[in-house]
Amino acid sequence: MAKPTVAIIGKPNVGKSTFFNYLIGKRLAIVEDTPGVTRDRLYGETNWRGKDFTLIDTGGIEEKSGDVISSQMRFQAELAIELSDVIIFMTDAKAGLTFADKDIALMLKKSKKPVILVCNKVDDFSKMENEIYEFYNLGLGTPYPISSANAKGIGDVLDAIYELLPKEDSEEKKEEFIKVAVIGKPNVGKSSLINKILGENRNIVSNIAGTTRDSIDSEFENKYGKYVFIDTAGLRRHSKIEENIEKYSVLRTNLAIERADVCILMIDANEGVTEQDSKIAGKAHEAGKGIIIVINKWDEYNKENGTLENYTKIVYQKLSYLSYAPILFISAKTGQRVEKLFSLINEVANNNSMRISTSVLNELLAEAVAIVQPPTDKGKRLKVLYLTQVSIKPPTFAIFVNDKKLFHFSYERYIVNKLRQEFDFKGTPIRILVRERKEK
Repeated sequence: MAKPTVAIIGKPNVGKSTFFNYLIGKRLAIVEDTPGVTRDRLYGETNWRGKDFTLIDTGGIEEKSGDVISSQMRFQAELAIELSDVIIFMTDAKAGLTFADKDIALMLKKSKKPVILVCNKVDDFSKMENEIYEFYNLGLGTPYPISSANAKGIGDVLDAIYELLPKEDSEEKKEEFIKVAVIGKPNVGKSSLINKILGENRNIVSNIAGTTRDSIDSEFENKYGKYVFIDTAGLRRHSKIEENIEKYSVLRTNLAIERADVCILMIDANEGVTEQDSKIAGKAHEAGKGIIIVINKWDEYNKENGTLENYTKIVYQKLSYLSYAPILFISAKTGQRVEKLFSLINEVANNNSMRISTSVLNELLAEAVAIVQPPTDKGKRLKVLYLTQVSIKPPTFAIFVNDKKLFHFSYERYIVNKLRQEFDFKGTPIRILVRERKEK
């Protein structure tokens, strides 16, 4: 059974993200004293009195506008209302009751969903009656005075949520999801890909670079398995990161990479691999994540005989350290080859968490040493004594030798290549830890 869902709705800059962050216990939503900072729906898991539920933070609902971002923010909030079991309508007690609040209240009444009216920014609870009295006019019941910034009054709101949540029929174990972070520069089609997969406009999509500022988690299940897709803000060059908001977005992308099992590196086919692509890919590689290189907008690229093979060769030349990563050419707009992603994600995730027994590893090691003798230096020969796997995600192996100084990088690369030949390890980096052990 899916967890019940609670959406936080309100006009911009009333403190929705501060409230959201407090409830989930971490800084997931960007908090900035600028209206409209949270544009998409953000998802977080929380618990109150033993009951788990999903919290949705939304972009502020503004009066109807021709602006593409504002209109899409309104659409995202409307979608969150539709998906939710309980709605928290957050208002600003300091600003007082506004026409926008009345407009939102009317929208919420039409939804027929249970609504909890919250008046935020009540700093002095001794004067709260004067501050919140006018909000009774919305016809949504008694307002709950709170201060998200000072964590006052939030327990009462949580108790009200608890009472309105649907009763669970049975407890079901949370099955394992493969967490997939979609990373890349701004405007390469990350949100478009996730929207194509989900079949709904879950993330705001426009041709304005950097539209997605937050990382958005989207659960998805199909015949291939269960996934959580993490749409990240595109990483810009540091010279272009001027606002605090952009700095938070870079941090968010790095955190998304850390949380992921597999990273999909999206590259614009028309631009090719840029220096920024290489830096973003390096973050996923260094984090030890499974990696799939996706060339998007392939439908727009001018092709002739041998184009795909030549393009692949150039990608691997520019991202030489990702020679293990599979490449898939897609069009997020048309859906071309998008379905092939799932089998690749499963394969890469399995390889990233693969374990190999010590006995099998040492049989392989003995064969490798017999084929290519370890190097010597000044008459002293390297002796490779033992190989064992010490961890996964990524697969990490400890190799014991008689002298670490003799274990050159070229021989380490040879051992890694033998591991890849025998066990595939497509899509995952391999780490080797060299340990010195004297012979008895």
